[in-house]
Amino acid sequence: QVHLVESGGGLVQAGDSLRLSCAASGPTVSRYTMGWFRQAPGKEREFVALISASGGRTYYADSVKGRFTISRDNAKNMVYLQMNSVKPEDTAVYYCAADKLGLLSALSRQYDYWGQGTQVTVSS
Repeated sequence: QVHLVESGGGLVQAGDSLRLSCAASGPTVSRYTMGWFRQAPGKEREFVALISASGGRTYYADSVKGRFTISRDNAKNMVYLQMNSVKPEDTAVYYCAADKLGLLSALSRQYDYWGQGTQVTVSS
C-alpha cells in the first residue's frame, strides 16, 4: 500500500513562487510514475505534471510549462512541484498521485494512489 501526503500549499500573490512536497510511503514507490494534478472549484481534476520512476522524463500541461518544475528524490521518497510565476488561474487543490505501472500518462484514471490534496490560492 502506498500513502501520499502533500504539503506546502498556501496563499500567495500572483508572480510569487511556491514549492509543493509529496511524501510517499511504500516499499516500491520509487518504481512508480508520480504525477501532480489539480482541481479548481467547479472544474474537473486536471493534469499538471508527471515524472518517471527514474526522474529522467518529465511532462507538463501546456498551462504550466516553463513555470512549474516537477522533481523527485527517491532516496527520501519525496516528489516536489516547484511553482514559479504563479497566476490566479493556478488556484486549486493540488494532488499528488502514483501510478504503479510506471506509465507516463496524463490521465487521472491511470493513477492508483492519491494524496488528500493541498490548497493553493493565488491572489491577483
